[in-house]
Amino acid sequence: MEATGTALRMTLSDVAALARVQRPVVSMWRKRSSGGALPFPGAAEQVNGAELFDAGEITAWLHATGRGNNPEARNDVAVFARLADPVSAAARDGRQTFDGLTSLLTLKVISGQSLGHMSAAQILDAADESDPDDVFLYSELKALGSALPGLASFADRLADSAFSAPAAFEKLLAHRFKEGLRDQSDTALTDAALKLVGAAATELAATLDGRPVYVDSTPGGSDVMLSIAQQSGETTPVTFLAADHDGGASRLARRRLAVHGTDNAPVKLDSNGAFAVSGPAVHVAQYPVPGSPAVDTAGVLLGIENIVLQMDDSQRAVIIAPARVLCDALTGEAGKLRSGLLRSGRVRAIVRLQPGLLRAKPREPQALWVLGPSFANVPIADRWTMVADLTTTALTLDVSQDLISDIVASMGDRATIRAHSFRFARLVQTRVLLARRGALVSVPPARSSTAARGIETALRIEELVRVLSAGAAEPPALPTVQPAAVDGPLLPATVQELINTGNLSYVKGVRLEEADLNGRAGSRIVGREELMDPHNSKPRYITLLDFAAKYPTGRLTEPGDVVFCTSPRPAAMVDAEGGAVVVFPARVLRIDRGDPGGLVPDVVAGDINSRPPADKTWRNWQLRRTQDRQRQPLATALETLQHEQARARERLKQLEELATLITDGVAGGSLTLTDPTTHAVPEEGTA
Repeated sequence: MEATGTALRMTLSDVAALARVQRPVVSMWRKRSSGGALPFPGAAEQVNGAELFDAGEITAWLHATGRGNNPEARNDVAVFARLADPVSAAARDGRQTFDGLTSLLTLKVISGQSLGHMSAAQILDAADESDPDDVFLYSELKALGSALPGLASFADRLADSAFSAPAAFEKLLAHRFKEGLRDQSDTALTDAALKLVGAAATELAATLDGRPVYVDSTPGGSDVMLSIAQQSGETTPVTFLAADHDGGASRLARRRLAVHGTDNAPVKLDSNGAFAVSGPAVHVAQYPVPGSPAVDTAGVLLGIENIVLQMDDSQRAVIIAPARVLCDALTGEAGKLRSGLLRSGRVRAIVRLQPGLLRAKPREPQALWVLGPSFANVPIADRWTMVADLTTTALTLDVSQDLISDIVASMGDRATIRAHSFRFARLVQTRVLLARRGALVSVPPARSSTAARGIETALRIEELVRVLSAGAAEPPALPTVQPAAVDGPLLPATVQELINTGNLSYVKGVRLEEADLNGRAGSRIVGREELMDPHNSKPRYITLLDFAAKYPTGRLTEPGDVVFCTSPRPAAMVDAEGGAVVVFPARVLRIDRGDPGGLVPDVVAGDINSRPPADKTWRNWQLRRTQDRQRQPLATALETLQHEQARARERLKQLEELATLITDGVAGGSLTLTDPTTHAVPEEGTA
């Protein structure tokens, strides 16, 4: 019989993970074996309504029945199990147990000894020798009290089950969501994000002189450091410098570096978070970070400022943080702080990444800042920054490699940059970034390229007009088209920026009961079905009296409203008539008639329809704008072309109907066809 301190318990989900099957399979085993010779083991206890099973009984049952897909279940069980509630009240705290186990695993690596046979005093003596200044594990072990020997035995078993103490350490961290370690789970990045940041840092370090040195000045950051260590391998000696923050998250980060046997040392921070690192180095940082998961926008930018202030031209930095901080529109003091960082000249690359890289907030997009030499000899007005938008691009292997190649090239001077063929990035003058009030990655292309495209487009339009007018009874009456003047178009702006300035307003869709809809008369319904297939969707209506009585907060569209949706893909249409009911998830963007800000409804709808299918972040969509003197001619030209398109669709329907009638008539025997190229010969005697 195991002592209470070392008895292991498992949930049904743990059993499924151990047996390498889906969770419902375990429930099926339990139900079907209940009346057999080898019934599924009964629950050993219940904690907060959840059944917990004895791990020894579970592994014995799996072995006896041959169930599951893991023949090594007995050896692996410790990785998927947890300790039964220990007698010691000190060790009942899940976080304290976690800290104790990670400390014991770290001590195993440093001391090179098995801990299960040692007394509590012997373990503490070994901890004092390994951590004389108590910077990462001594306090955690002392806090366990009488539960220390039992946890030490479990740590040995856990290391054996995972084949090594470092692997067992990572298994414990992998369960951060399950164990409720909020500071760790709220800041966990996906493997794709960690590999990208780690690979970028590794490639930048390869361009510097001397042994690679990586610095993380954030409180508790270690995920990126470990990714770098794994990518560097054992053949490349590297040094890691971690900040000497107090607190459990930073102590855990130092334990993690120690358990993996890395060459690491502390970096001294003052009360304001400032620090100093001399010589070539690559700084890495992730925000939010376990030691400060609730840091606000200003806090993130101040942390980056501390990195920038101590950098010289021999140092680089890779920072990952929410896109709303690093590259989306910012106002107020935070906007001024970010502008100051851009003026430093060290922000060499800004990359907006796709959502889904932060596990706890899968809908929040992330972004990268890459810092490097400031090129002080280049006038401020001539400095440049690389920008790239990967919001809708998955971080596949080829994408990551090409993006990192672009990032490394962005560290060079103008000659180096001109020699590199960028796949995702483009260079923008830093003064243009500073002049913008909106997102940093949405800067329009250079004017010279716009003028060149204008000439090509004008020639193509003339060619199409000639083709469409040939043989047409009434050719479309379009205005004369010519390349734009030197002043060029208005700069595009995001939906959120235009809402903030009042040029756009946002109207939510209404949730209607299906029983209130009809297909006969009333106000038109515009919803997702109409947006996905505007020409063939079945008409839907709701009577105005029912709408007013049952949905008093609902609003009808106005002429020129842009109705849009984001799922299953971005789609939009212009409601030229108005008076329609927009059904959620469809919504409305309404252009201010008094101050449209250069917006034209059809252009807005076209910009939305051209968005990639995976782009759901509608507030960040870029909308093109038109100068006031061009808005009316453009609207007139589009109205003419839409009329021609409607005529073409009607003609197409008539041709389809004609083909159907001829096919059915001839095939059914009710019609005969005469070849129009032959002349009928009169029958004999009828001349």
